[in-house]
Amino acid sequence: MSPEITPKNLAILVHDDVEVLDFCGPFEAFGVTGEDGQAYFNVFTVAEKPDVVRANTGMLIQPNHSIDDCPPLSMLLIPGGRTGVVLENERLMAWIKEQDQQVEHLVSVCTGAYVLAELGLLDGLEATTHYSGYDRLQQAAPTAVVRRDVRVCDNGHIVTGAGVSAGIDLALHMIGRMYGMDEARAVAEYMMYRWAPEDVARAHEMASL
Repeated sequence: MSPEITPKNLAILVHDDVEVLDFCGPFEAFGVTGEDGQAYFNVFTVAEKPDVVRANTGMLIQPNHSIDDCPPLSMLLIPGGRTGVVLENERLMAWIKEQDQQVEHLVSVCTGAYVLAELGLLDGLEATTHYSGYDRLQQAAPTAVVRRDVRVCDNGHIVTGAGVSAGIDLALHMIGRMYGMDEARAVAEYMMYRWAPEDVARAHEMASL
């Protein structure tokens, strides 16, 4: 019998006008890991308030937690969409900054990278976002190297994914990094997702992780 696994708490931030696939893709990938009923991640959504939020295409989302009752996290994922909803919310931005000091991994998908840039968390790092936002991201994080040729940029603690479906690539990359490539490939196969795991920029410090 395999040893009991303690799932890692993984919160995905949701907000009004969030991009649906930015958060649903990773939610699915992280949520179907493990075997014999032992998941590697306890995946849930979190929002500033416990109220229902409306995604960019009209999906209604009931957050599992608000930032007031969110349990301690191993990973926080910031998706994109109308990111100004987050950038203009001082309370939410302060919470994300606080989480950066507590989580093992702070990751973004698509224009969620703008949030990390605004907080100064991408300074000196490699990062990516949706193709429509490369220039804006570079302006927001002048010392970052904005990669336009990869779907995931891994700096160790901070990991960014490109747009929309690339959130699945980010999730598979993190699963492979934390639990092995066999696990990541099994998830990709289950999801019938054509994954190119080499499409990642790894910062030099990753060699020591």
